[in-house]
Amino acid sequence: MIKCLLIDDEPLALGLMEDNLRHVPDIIVVGRCRTASEALTILRTTQVDLLFCDIHMPGINGIQLVKSLASRPMVIFVTAYEKFAIESFELDVVDYLVKPVPLERFLKACHKTIQLFTLRKLAEAQQMPQKKHLFLYTDYTLVKINLDEIEYIEGLKDYVKVHVAGREKAILSRISIKALEQQLPSGQFYRVHKSYIVNVDFVTHIRRGKLKTAGAELPLSDTYRETISLMTGRVLTDGAQSALSSAL
Repeated sequence: MIKCLLIDDEPLALGLMEDNLRHVPDIIVVGRCRTASEALTILRTTQVDLLFCDIHMPGINGIQLVKSLASRPMVIFVTAYEKFAIESFELDVVDYLVKPVPLERFLKACHKTIQLFTLRKLAEAQQMPQKKHLFLYTDYTLVKINLDEIEYIEGLKDYVKVHVAGREKAILSRISIKALEQQLPSGQFYRVHKSYIVNVDFVTHIRRGKLKTAGAELPLSDTYRETISLMTGRVLTDGAQSALSSAL
């Protein structure tokens, strides 16, 4: 999921961008602000992957804001002025939108951002050193579990069931699926549903909104549909994404 921050001194522009983003489930809004100073405050305390940023604003303008960031998120400029385009692209922004922005053009910029984000996550996953095991409490005992043997994980409110290959009974542990997900290597384990994490090594195929492992069939939620791109190493076009939902 891509976390974005909206920056524009016009309330109507902020509202329009937020409305447009309702069509893009892979991008969520974590904040909206009307000045660069407000944006800097949010960026100090909140993880942000993407900025939708106006250029002409009171005080620090959008270009100055982006230049000032030591750790720079992806940036899409949304402005009423064409004259800043060349300077903006020298900052390696993802896109440059000129107001008024048609919905189709806005969605095209979003899709471009999702593709870039997916490719970056793939590269990061390939470079990260892999963990080999984890420890979980079950029946008052701390048990070592080899990651390569985990087929999938099922979330049950404050508990998880860890399904281990070759083991008849799942390991039940008091930990949330969200907390456990943070301990797993992202290049090997993928959240495919609010209640399921799967080990990609056990995936055999994906068909009609279902994901099949060696020993189970799991639901594939629309919310985590972009996970397919990460898991398979394929950036899906809109047509392929739709086909995967209905035809596979």
